[in-house]
Amino acid sequence: MKEFKLMEFEKFIPTRLVFGSGCTGRIHSMKLPGKKALLVISNGRSTKANGSLARIQNELDLAGVSHVLFDKVEANPLNSTVRAGVQAALDNACDFIVALGGGSVMDAAKAMAIVVTNGGDYWDYIMSGSGGKKPVTRAPLPLVCITTTAGTGSETDRGAVISNPDTREKVGLKTEALYPVLSFVDPELMVSVPPAFTAYQGWDALSHNMEGYISTQANIMSDVFALPGVEHVGRHLARAVRNGADLEAHEHVALGNSLAGMLMCVGGVGSQHSLEDALSAFHHDLPHGAGLILLSKAYFQHFIDRHVCDDRFIRMAQALGMEDASDPQDFITMLDRLQKDCGVDSLKMSDYGITPGEFPDIIRNAKEVSGRLFQFDRVYLEDEDCMDILMKSYR
Repeated sequence: MKEFKLMEFEKFIPTRLVFGSGCTGRIHSMKLPGKKALLVISNGRSTKANGSLARIQNELDLAGVSHVLFDKVEANPLNSTVRAGVQAALDNACDFIVALGGGSVMDAAKAMAIVVTNGGDYWDYIMSGSGGKKPVTRAPLPLVCITTTAGTGSETDRGAVISNPDTREKVGLKTEALYPVLSFVDPELMVSVPPAFTAYQGWDALSHNMEGYISTQANIMSDVFALPGVEHVGRHLARAVRNGADLEAHEHVALGNSLAGMLMCVGGVGSQHSLEDALSAFHHDLPHGAGLILLSKAYFQHFIDRHVCDDRFIRMAQALGMEDASDPQDFITMLDRLQKDCGVDSLKMSDYGITPGEFPDIIRNAKEVSGRLFQFDRVYLEDEDCMDILMKSYR
């Protein structure tokens, strides 16, 4: 069993974070990092239909900032889409990027920001798998993030995750160059998210906090973010799912999400994310948070059965709402209850076309592309352990 050094940490999070309901109404009064923005949104209709896009465009107009709209980012952003965004920024001489959307939009915008100034292809800078392993030597275009979901914490961290369907890889890049210069977390933008996606995105934020709390990278500073993050998301996510207009619930989930982003800057998540990234690399229509829901009970049960940190699982059960929790198994009880309360307990891998015959390739992909995260587990997951988790998660 691996131990961790609780009293050692290093913290550097240079992003200016503006948090609060209605805070996007202050964008025009803030110092923005340029005069012509590439405004990046998803390829869906939500930001256009719910007024978020018009709201931000008006703020940019009031600030005297012109912008070019790029509306092509997928739920699992593709490297080809990053290339298209880079070309749009270059063709229009944009001097900064504004990302309006969830984690996929922010991650794609981060990747574009790197390539605009460093040249080549984003995959040239990936440090694992088929990546070119080139260092990022030039500062990316400045990035402003305006998150419309509470899921990845990308507005407060230094990472970006992009998919390459040509190589069946979904992999993250982490560098201090990827911190946004300015981020806005406005829960008012989150009330129109459909219930299922509120659940999926919130579960991603919850997973970051839960994995970070039991990771070997856990330390006294990451704990400051992780356990409150579990509590804010875990106690309010079901409310946000049941009633999208519940602004107070969205505020708590959004805070837990931003805390998770900070956690990943001072600690680290575990191999559950490697396994899920491989699942959604093979099946691009699988939402990342849905994949984490599918894996969660079997994944955490594996570590509970090995008693790697019983006290931490008990504390997480308490943070999720069972104040009198006294057994690590109480944590699984609370996960199960939360899935039912959020209406996601009936999710099936088979609904997304996943088959057990793919599991050996998925495990191989997870370890080749995101093997670093397996090193952050209290006990190393051998291939047979991964297979056991996947099989127990399958239906």
